[in-house]
Amino acid sequence: MVEMRHNFADVGGATLHYVTAGEGVPVLLIHGFPQTWYSWKRVIPLLAQQGFLCVAPDLRGMGDSTRPPGGYDKKTLGADLRTLMVDHLGCSRFAAVGHDWGGTVAYSLAAHHPDLVYALGVLDVAIPGDGQAHLGQGGRRWHHTFLQTPDLPEALIVGREEIFLRWFYENYGHHQRVIDEDAIQEYLRTYSTPGGMRAGFALYRAIGQDIADNSALDKLTVPALAIGGGTSWGRGKEVEDSLSRMATNVTALVFNDCGHWIPEEEPEGLAIALSSFIRTHA
Repeated sequence: MVEMRHNFADVGGATLHYVTAGEGVPVLLIHGFPQTWYSWKRVIPLLAQQGFLCVAPDLRGMGDSTRPPGGYDKKTLGADLRTLMVDHLGCSRFAAVGHDWGGTVAYSLAAHHPDLVYALGVLDVAIPGDGQAHLGQGGRRWHHTFLQTPDLPEALIVGREEIFLRWFYENYGHHQRVIDEDAIQEYLRTYSTPGGMRAGFALYRAIGQDIADNSALDKLTVPALAIGGGTSWGRGKEVEDSLSRMATNVTALVFNDCGHWIPEEEPEGLAIALSSFIRTHA
């Protein structure tokens, strides 16, 4: 049994809840929306048993972290995690892996701190500012545009969080039950609290700033692993195509029988892929 230890850290501007497990090579696991650290619950024991120190935070505004009014651009979110890893946990070098919006945070963290992040994993997301990718896939991911609309999403969704969020949990995987009910209830617990949905929507409303920030960067030289889901709402090869426009050293993988929720649909395969990639570049 792998012990999961819950802690809190003041990173300046927010207090982050985070979970650690295992000992050894540090790997930062970053969730997306509408999820929390809990999305990594099946992956963490697998990596911990292979000699990794897993660190899975709740991003500012989400999960059991505090919900400040601003700071949801991915550069700021990455800076939060740099403070957590370096100042609080004393990690001088680590791997950073992110799913969904967490992948864009991981990219920003690696791009701004290549001295700290020696291996990057990006799961089922395109990188803002790559010059070509449309994060909303030309309207297919309709919620990208909808959630950038001021005020209207809050008016329609707050108080009805379960109806809205369950649609994603049940439709973005390769079948409707890839996310178990315990996980859904955990996500609903946090996103139904005051400010939870506002913080999630802020991830989308910061896209313009993210594009500007990333467009100003040189190409990333940190070795990067791009993983896409191959069915349903998985982005497939799009993850590799996007990341390759932003980085010079990209390895790619697609899980064919998997949708968008890779850490929960393919925990064993993901743990194997991450362990091999990280150890190769450690």
